[in-house]
Amino acid sequence: MYQLVIVRHGESVWNQENRFTGWYDVGLAEKGVAEAKAAGVTLRNEKLGFDVAYTSMLKRAIKTLDYILEEMDIVWIPVHKDWRLNERHYGNLQGLNKIETVEKHGEEQVKVWRRSYDTPPPDMDPDDARHPKNDPRYKHVPLRDLPNAESLKDTLHRFTPLWKDKIISDLKLERRVLIVAHGNSLRALMMLLEEISPEEIMQINIPTGIPLLYHLDSSFKVTTKKYLGDPAEIEKAIQSVANQSKKK
Repeated sequence: MYQLVIVRHGESVWNQENRFTGWYDVGLAEKGVAEAKAAGVTLRNEKLGFDVAYTSMLKRAIKTLDYILEEMDIVWIPVHKDWRLNERHYGNLQGLNKIETVEKHGEEQVKVWRRSYDTPPPDMDPDDARHPKNDPRYKHVPLRDLPNAESLKDTLHRFTPLWKDKIISDLKLERRVLIVAHGNSLRALMMLLEEISPEEIMQINIPTGIPLLYHLDSSFKVTTKKYLGDPAEIEKAIQSVANQSKKK
């Protein structure tokens, strides 16, 4: 049986401001720091150990992982930072307030952009200064692979090689794996793990800073799945994510 734990990064400044973030490299809010530390305490109290960790190239995930490892006193384990774990690129929506976007485009359209499987948001202009081709951290990534915008399907496509080539290899060696990433890159992982359909994934909301523990069999099928923490608080956090683009 293999152990895998996934954690969505703690609440970021733009989560707090209810903005589409995507590949924009915004930091953790004060609440997000507290969530990250709490996740580490929860994992420590559950007496879970890890041999290797994966995260994205974005500091809200990197910092969350740092706080978790610090709380667990395992800062020495290998950490792999990979662009394939980045959040879904929200294209021209990046930086926009979600409620204001709803008022402009309608709740159903924004829900499709946020939660559908194969509908990307409007493209970011390749000449936009914010385009990832202008960011030095992606200089090793072929230009053809850098997105102007992504659907969840696109995110799944770019994440899958990391899963098949590296993460599964670690699991086969019975390494206990921790992944700290983003709502959509983790939803992509859940589709692979749980064989979730494109229709079902629209209803999946991942709360910030709450560890999700999987046990997998020898075929990497899920045998058990459990959020760690207080069930009422977990449900509250899930609903908070679900309601981000709903008018009050």
